Amino acid sequence: MIRDGNSSEILGTDIGAVSEHPVATAPGSAPLRVLIVAPSMDILGGQAVQAERLLAHLRAEPSLKVGFLPINPRLPGILRKLQAIKYVRTVVTSIAYVASLLVRVPGYDVVHTFSASYFSFVLAPTPAILIARLYGKKVLLNYHSGEANDHLTRWRRTAIATCRIADQIAVPSAYLVRVFAQHGLRARAIFNIIGTDTFRFRARRPLAPRFLSNRNLETHYGVACVLRAFARIQEIFPAALLTVAGDGSQRRALEHLASELKLLNVDFTGQIEQTQIFSQYDAADIYLNGSEIDNQPLSLLEAFACGLPVATTNAGGIPDIVIHEQTGLLVERGDDQALAREALRLLHDPDLAERLTNQAREECRKYSWEAVRDQWLALYQTLAGSGRQVDTISK
Repeated sequence: MIRDGNSSEILGTDIGAVSEHPVATAPGSAPLRVLIVAPSMDILGGQAVQAERLLAHLRAEPSLKVGFLPINPRLPGILRKLQAIKYVRTVVTSIAYVASLLVRVPGYDVVHTFSASYFSFVLAPTPAILIARLYGKKVLLNYHSGEANDHLTRWRRTAIATCRIADQIAVPSAYLVRVFAQHGLRARAIFNIIGTDTFRFRARRPLAPRFLSNRNLETHYGVACVLRAFARIQEIFPAALLTVAGDGSQRRALEHLASELKLLNVDFTGQIEQTQIFSQYDAADIYLNGSEIDNQPLSLLEAFACGLPVATTNAGGIPDIVIHEQTGLLVERGDDQALAREALRLLHDPDLAERLTNQAREECRKYSWEAVRDQWLALYQTLAGSGRQVDTISK
């Protein structure tokens, strides 16, 4: 949710920059050809989930012909064994990816490439942008990383120059619109999609001390803060439960921290398939998030959709969707004591928890396909029907 203090500026300049009513395809005219370039579900994460959801909806649109090109193609036959070898995997996958771009990009009008930051930005969207330009195709850079500010600062010469090659930059949050503006780039916000048909709302009254954290186990997602907060919660509720869903480079360190803290009833589930994640939300009563760096976490929106009250740190773009004491409870980054305190408030005040979950459920409407459909279609039509649209912001 966009804070009132910024809403008119952000909505008027960026989100509203594309007409709400896309240009319809004339009878008998060929559909607009859009190629989505993104991680496949072999790399389970927010970008892959968003790409899959967007593809499913766009392919139902008669005005579009939509293709998908994974940034992580599977090699055929015996060559696939090479993708199991560290370092070799990166080389052979990159070669296969670039070859796929060279073959497939000529068949489309618009190349819509998803993007993360740092080396991923170099390996995935950069080749797509350059090859699309080589063939004279329109380019939409769809940037998702909460690390954007650090990326654009540290990699300024290459990252910003590459961004300026794109015809349009789309981001999923008003927060990233502001970040890109700080670096002289104009982006427009089109919110992420959550599968409201998949994530069923369940009222919880009274709440039980059953907690869920569903983030990749990387340092910047602050799962260590969640564990420390849970240690404080268990001092009050010794039988409290915590499910830590997800995997990543910090798993062993986090399991060691849980042991050091002498935590009971903590379940590290590993990575959960997207089709199975609903059961994790349904089994919990409170969602905890301790991010240090973040953008617009899908997991918070999915918690909203499932009826889980949320206690979270205020990293990055989170305050745009979690409004303190309206749709959730916010604390400062790294403050595990405050995170525990707010979680305990939810357990002790059922009226507060019920009010937050009901308002958060309403917030989810902005992240439905119906809410963003016209924005995507209009953006594609703008790209196809006019010259280059990206401009920089005067400093």
